[in-house]
This record gives sequence, C-alpha cells and structure tokens, in this order.
Amino acid sequence: MRDIQDFFTIDPVAPGMFETPCPVIDLDVAERNLRRWQARCDALGLANRPHIKTHKLAGLARFQIALGARGITVQKLGEAEVMADAGIPDMLISFNIVGAPKLARLAALARRTAISAVADSPAVVAGLGAAGRAAGRAISVLVECDTGAARNGVATPAAAADLARLIEATEGVRYGGLMTYPAVGMRRQAAEFLAQARDLVAAAGLASETISTGGSPEMWRDEGLGVATEYRAGTYAYFDRSLIAAGACTVQDCALVLRATVVSVPTPERAILDAGSKALTSDLLGLPDHGAVPALGDARVYQINEEHGYLDISGLAEKPAVGDIVDILPNHVCPVSNLFDKVALMRGGRLLGLTPVDARGLVW
Repeated sequence: MRDIQDFFTIDPVAPGMFETPCPVIDLDVAERNLRRWQARCDALGLANRPHIKTHKLAGLARFQIALGARGITVQKLGEAEVMADAGIPDMLISFNIVGAPKLARLAALARRTAISAVADSPAVVAGLGAAGRAAGRAISVLVECDTGAARNGVATPAAAADLARLIEATEGVRYGGLMTYPAVGMRRQAAEFLAQARDLVAAAGLASETISTGGSPEMWRDEGLGVATEYRAGTYAYFDRSLIAAGACTVQDCALVLRATVVSVPTPERAILDAGSKALTSDLLGLPDHGAVPALGDARVYQINEEHGYLDISGLAEKPAVGDIVDILPNHVCPVSNLFDKVALMRGGRLLGLTPVDARGLVW
C-alpha cells in the first residue's frame, strides 16, 4: 500500500514561515487510529463506513478506503460532491435531503456514484424518488430511526416498517435498510429497536440489507452490535478532549492539535493566544473550558472571543513568553477542521507542509 502521506497534495512550508493559528495533524497517530479501527471492524464482521465530516480531507478518505472501508459517510451534499470528484464512488449521505435544488444535485451525484440516502418521513421519500427518477436509477434509501437521541428519525419500529414499505413502493428509490445514531449509553435499546424494525420489515417481505449504527464515544464497546451490519464513526480519525472524557481514547491517540502563538502575557495568571472562536469551536461538550495545552500541564483555554484565546497560566512555575508556540487540544475536533482552508501535516515529528481541507465550509 502507498504511504499515507502519498494520498495528499502537500505544499511545503519554508523554515520559519509557518503561521498560526493552524490545525496540525500527526499522520503517524492518525494512521494508527485508522488501522486500529479497521482491524476491529474486520474482526467483528462489520462494514466500516467512516464519516468524513470530521476531517473533510479527500486524501484521508481515500486512505480509509485503501485500508478496507466499504465506503464513506457524508453529512451534506457539498461533501459528497467533493468526494465524488476525488474518485470515491460509494457514499451514504446521512442527512435528510429536502428542496428542489438539493434534489437536483443528488440526482447528478446518483448518475455518477453509488450514493445512498436516508429518510424519516413520506415527504423526504417523495423527494428522493423524484431525484432517482431524474437520475435514471433507483437510489437506495435507509430508514433513519430515532433510537433515543431525539434528533431525526422515525419514532417506532412500526413506523420504520411503514416507511420501508413506502420506499419500496416509490419509483426512483428502493429500500436499503435501517440507520440510527444511538444516544450515548443507549446502544442496547437501539439494538432492540433495530431488531424489531428489521423483523417487521421482513414480515412485509423486504430484506434489510444494511443496518447501520455509529458513534465514536462507544466505538470500543461490543454491547448492542449484534444486529448491525455497518458502523459509522468519524471523530476516531483524530480523537479529541471530549472522547478522552468519554474513555474512548487517551491524549496519545489525539492526532490533531491547534497550533497557536502567545501574543500577550498581560498578567502572571493570563496569556492571550491568537486562536479564538474563529479557530477553536465554542462547543463545550460537557467540559468546563474550550481546550487544553498538554505541554503546559494541561493549562486551560478558559475563555474565547472571536480572535483571542485566554490561557490560564496561574499554576505554571515557568510562564510562556510572547512569541511562544503552543499546541491546543480542542474539545470537539470536527468543527475545527471546518474552520480552516488548509491544515498542516506532520510525519515522524517533521512538518511536511500544508494540504487543503477539500470539503471545508461545505455545509449545504
């Protein structure tokens, strides 16, 4: 297999010209994460369909497929279009597609890829059917099930079976199976829901070819996986502070940091960084602050404005100075990727250069 760095287009950075704030990805750590998860999926007999909304990098998606992933998951059509342009043909778009402009784009994608979709209502099914008819092929549609997250999805197994029958009866689509994103701690309840729905669908004479579940927080737990045929995880490529808190990883597994510069040390208790809410996510995810700097004793980024990050240095015997570079471990890595046009890649402790974030900002 080609080396992971060969999957990227990399623009070298001249010595001393690297600018902050900028996400930095350790490819050695990312590769280890991807290989470990693929091996687990292989051992469990689960198809791996990683969610690329975390990294938004065509190169990393191609590497995941080279390792054995069946295809990828995308959240929005813009991501799907970029990944199709990069030569990835097998995608699940895990978000309801609504509205004539988006359905036209889906039809165009369906003409050149094996993209599949999800639905949780007759209105969504009707639109997907129109897209399939325009594309000249039946688009596979998974029924999205709300198994406890209280987000999208049909509310009962019976409703899932009813929607499966409607999909199969609608020209331009075909029933492909069931999909859920379980709430943390509810994997067993999700499995019971999916099993009941599968059996009701089977009683109607339909086969659930794919039963797709997902989530990085509980990715290492076996509970509730017996009914699933496919798993979707995204954050595992990089991991972050929220997943450390969830017990899914350690700081050594975190492949992305936000590199920032100390631009002011106005008091012995406070340093100001050049990374605020436009570089770090405002997501707390149950944590009391916005990030931490492991190399400074986990000093916390306790407040952010648009361009300013407030670093608590009160407990440090040796204070950072203006011009010092720090690496921030973010709470939630997925939004950070989406805030930058380019990210830096490292290998063996050496900065390789910058690569474009191919699907950056594509949330429509």
